[in-house]
Amino acid sequence: MLKCVVFVVTEYGFRYLEKHRKSIDETLNDGGVKTLFFRCKKDDTYADAALRDSTQDRERYLMEEVLYITDKVEVLKYLLKQGCYVIALYHDKNRDVSFADALYAVDNVEELTLRAYDEVYRRLAGIPWDILETQRLKIRESTVADVTDFYRIYQEPSITYYMEDLFQDPDEENAYMESYIRQIYGFYGFGMWTVLLKDTGQVIGRAGLSIREGYDLPELGFVIDVSHQGRGYALESCSAILTYAKEELCFEQVQALVQEENKASLKLLRKLGFRHEKNVVERGQEYLFLIKSLQ
Repeated sequence: MLKCVVFVVTEYGFRYLEKHRKSIDETLNDGGVKTLFFRCKKDDTYADAALRDSTQDRERYLMEEVLYITDKVEVLKYLLKQGCYVIALYHDKNRDVSFADALYAVDNVEELTLRAYDEVYRRLAGIPWDILETQRLKIRESTVADVTDFYRIYQEPSITYYMEDLFQDPDEENAYMESYIRQIYGFYGFGMWTVLLKDTGQVIGRAGLSIREGYDLPELGFVIDVSHQGRGYALESCSAILTYAKEELCFEQVQALVQEENKASLKLLRKLGFRHEKNVVERGQEYLFLIKSLQ
């Protein structure tokens, strides 16, 4: 859990942050996150000094609970070597600088929301993003630990009759999930997510948005454990995801591909407002191509 954000910046960066200190503090402090601001020294020891000075003031926090933000390449490299979670800060004096080692960089930091800080921190810390909650469900990014539950869900033959199965070897599926988290969530910011019961935390399925090769629109996908079907969970999760796609991801349309024989999924998609546009063939199999406008 993010508990502290430490800014370690140059003289110019410090003056820049001072102008926006009130809004930055309000954004983070109101969310229970402490803020610390440190000015880099000009000599070769500034990175070590900055880390040492900041750690003196955050003794109650674990390194895993702190996010560092810096506008200096040397500081970023030093903090990364110490195992810290670090992002780069751009401003008028360093826009020509390359922060090649930084996974994330921010600009106009005074406009960042608490959620933005937390999501960057979670990505660096390997903590799944919480996507949304409904009355009965929680939808979050998937983890490698979820793979065991996916095998339980996918072992029912009816689940894989209309969709691709998991790898036979769990080690391959775990490796695939690790890559998916890094490359899909990390690049797109969305993907197929895990669906859990909010009151128990039990994994009951997957639902989300993906990009199918050869198509322009994001595609809705979903699967609910057979033992939890017939209770409206698919409709509840997919309805919330479509709202998220419109309001958070700013998508205007979403597609779905479904075999005509898959009556249950087709019925749900029509209930969600999808309309048949045409038929397409993928890997020798014919699908109905449906689109829903989010406008």
